[in-house]
Amino acid sequence: MGRLPFIIAACILITAFDIYCFNALMAVFKNWKPRTKKIFGILYWTYSFLLIVGVFAGIYLNLFLTLRAIILVAFFLTVACKMAMLPFLVIDDIRRLFIKIFRKKEPVKAQQITETEPISRSEFLVKAGLVAAAVPLTSLSWGIISGAYDYQVRRVNLILPNLPKAFDGITMGQISDIHSGSFYNKTAVKGGVEMLLGEKPDFIFFTGDLVNNLTNEVKDYQDIFAKVKAPLGVYSSLGNHDYGDYYFGKESSPAKVKNLKDMVDVHKIMGYDLLMNENRRLKVDGEEIGILGIENWGMGRFPKYGKMELAVKDTDDLPVKLLLSHDPSHWRGEVLQKYPQIDAMFSGHTHGMQFGVRLKEYQWSPVQYIYKEWAGLYQEQKQQLYVNVGYGFLGYPGRVGILPEITIFTLKRA
Repeated sequence: MGRLPFIIAACILITAFDIYCFNALMAVFKNWKPRTKKIFGILYWTYSFLLIVGVFAGIYLNLFLTLRAIILVAFFLTVACKMAMLPFLVIDDIRRLFIKIFRKKEPVKAQQITETEPISRSEFLVKAGLVAAAVPLTSLSWGIISGAYDYQVRRVNLILPNLPKAFDGITMGQISDIHSGSFYNKTAVKGGVEMLLGEKPDFIFFTGDLVNNLTNEVKDYQDIFAKVKAPLGVYSSLGNHDYGDYYFGKESSPAKVKNLKDMVDVHKIMGYDLLMNENRRLKVDGEEIGILGIENWGMGRFPKYGKMELAVKDTDDLPVKLLLSHDPSHWRGEVLQKYPQIDAMFSGHTHGMQFGVRLKEYQWSPVQYIYKEWAGLYQEQKQQLYVNVGYGFLGYPGRVGILPEITIFTLKRA
């Protein structure tokens, strides 16, 4: 029930916004025939009503994931388009208000102007708003069609000064944020896994968020991700979505405990070595480095289940320590301050907000105003962090500019 008042308030706000947009459109297209106006009104309000009902159904009913995705896409695109149009409508209303207040009454001239102008200012502004609304509609639709499964391999040279000679040149793969509950194209998902395996990394990290809410979301994709193998192993950690908090709530319950147990079991079935506040020694030709993994640890509202004091236990003798930690805010929030022995940390979580620009020498996304480290490689003193922008998607079922990522690291000595 906690979400219901918020959802109702949001629906009221959206309905008020709909009325505002509808009246603006009707004012501009006043020359439509009565029958055309009636048909448009029926279609407009039927669509709006079904969209609100669909949002409620998606939250409270056990709908098919594909249907839920369709509803979410429709809602997201509709709101984005109307928000793009809103500034033009507001400007026109302000303009007309000032005219009413300050314009001298000249009814004859006004009538003459109305008849001779090819297009009124109001009509121009509303039509400009419609054109502006087409921009997010086009780009976000293209992001769904093209971006959601357009996997990109990013290659990174990871310089580690204390790296043992036996590890010099070894390759490591990383994927993150699978979010299997959002997928609707098994063939495309399988293609991304084949791309990863085609790189033949020596070992692989998966840095959390296998699902959106419940462990059973992965059942249709478990066989695909079970194919992710590497000679030196596949190591994984949990993300904030893997605990069931967003479905069961933060308090413990038998169902929530079982969901987490099932999550641990799935990692075992797929052959992933799940690190929950623990470490492993990776050995090559008699030399070793440490692989550490903690449970989710995030700043702000995100859970802090991770216990670094357990993860670093008995690793003082290892020359290099690589840490799997889902949330990049953990790096600045705890690792840099308290654990200088961590050479490199590997994260995901941000998705790059699935929207932005990512070029070789420049990157931008709205998420950078929330996370200081949100995509790519960062370094402070002798410690490094890599943030993978994710394999899957959440919410908006697509990507614009920030494409799904498969990272291949080559470990190198200084």
